[in-house]
Amino acid sequence: MFIIILLLIIVAVIVLSAQGSSAKTKGKQGEKRVIAHADRHLNEADYTVLNNCTFQVSEQLTTQIDHIVVSRFGIFVVETKNYQGWIFGDEKQKMWTQKFYKKSYQFQNPLHQNYRHIKTVQYMLSELIAGEHVHSVVVFVGESQFKTPMPANVLQGTAWIQYVKSFRQEVMSAAKAQQICQTLAQNALDQSRKTDAQHIKNLKKYHGTASK
Repeated sequence: MFIIILLLIIVAVIVLSAQGSSAKTKGKQGEKRVIAHADRHLNEADYTVLNNCTFQVSEQLTTQIDHIVVSRFGIFVVETKNYQGWIFGDEKQKMWTQKFYKKSYQFQNPLHQNYRHIKTVQYMLSELIAGEHVHSVVVFVGESQFKTPMPANVLQGTAWIQYVKSFRQEVMSAAKAQQICQTLAQNALDQSRKTDAQHIKNLKKYHGTASK
């Protein structure tokens, strides 16, 4: 009996590990799509894109941002979701729902998730730019469909490009935008497996979840 229980535990650990690895891979694939969108549609003269930025929030807490777009027209903090199926959600709801075939799954409201990222960037750049010029953008890639009305900054596919480009009023000089890019790069932790692993460990410790 002991051996059977031990085998069941081992199988459960393997399954959970595979699911976690699959979710991480899917997330990275989604981020690559958004990077490709930016490379194709945002010219380097007006926009600088920083990807996979991890920042130290406190001694034992980090936050990881998928993409930060810096331009003379503002800063755009982009959260990417690579989901399929129907998406149900409201701006104020704590949890949103993904319905895929006959199954439903809940996930954290990505606007709330990105709020932490926004606050981190605003604090880091408080001496360089007003907080109102740091904008939240949520991008769903993959075969998903919104089944409830979404805020203007929650978009699908390449629509996020048009949203970013809709900001045409200059709020900073090109020199200031470059300074902001340098500040973000200097404060970002090294991109490595060690940084990612520590970030996930911090999240599980403080929030009980691996959501960024």
